[in-house]
Amino acid sequence: MRDDDLSLEGAEDAVPRWYAIQCKGGESFRAAEHLGNQGYEVFHPVLEVQKKRRGKLEWVSEPLFPYYLFIRLDRLVSNWRPIRSTRGVLKLVTFGGEMPVAVGDGLIEVLRRQASQDDDDVAHVYFRAGETVEITEGPFKDLQAVFASHKGEERAIVLLNMLHQQQRLEMPVSRLRRRD
Repeated sequence: MRDDDLSLEGAEDAVPRWYAIQCKGGESFRAAEHLGNQGYEVFHPVLEVQKKRRGKLEWVSEPLFPYYLFIRLDRLVSNWRPIRSTRGVLKLVTFGGEMPVAVGDGLIEVLRRQASQDDDDVAHVYFRAGETVEITEGPFKDLQAVFASHKGEERAIVLLNMLHQQQRLEMPVSRLRRRD
């Protein structure tokens, strides 16, 4: 190996990279908080969903990847030791028991961009087939329908009673809301 190969390898180790951390069950929020308190840069993508709790619909933050979050570290400067003993952390994700494998910066950038778009849009709502929904916009505003199925991530098929028949309509999921 040449000397310039060694210097390139050392320079690559000094570049901060993203790594995946596996968290203990239901403790990814705790792990993200404790790692952040220790000064680590953490990315924990979450998604806002509507869930029924105590008979009421509430918006709840859930991890996009249950049991996982991302941490930015470099191999030379970052202190890796406290990570394993941080509350909520199970381990750094490795393949073959070796050094943790870096997650591509492009993937993290896409996830961050998507998360910032979701903050601007209506939060994600998941409906079940047969559930009664209300249409909130458009020509059928304030009418009740029955949710039939998802069509991709942003569209839905609903059944609407019109002229004494059930009509199948396709519309954006963002125009639907659960009936209480």
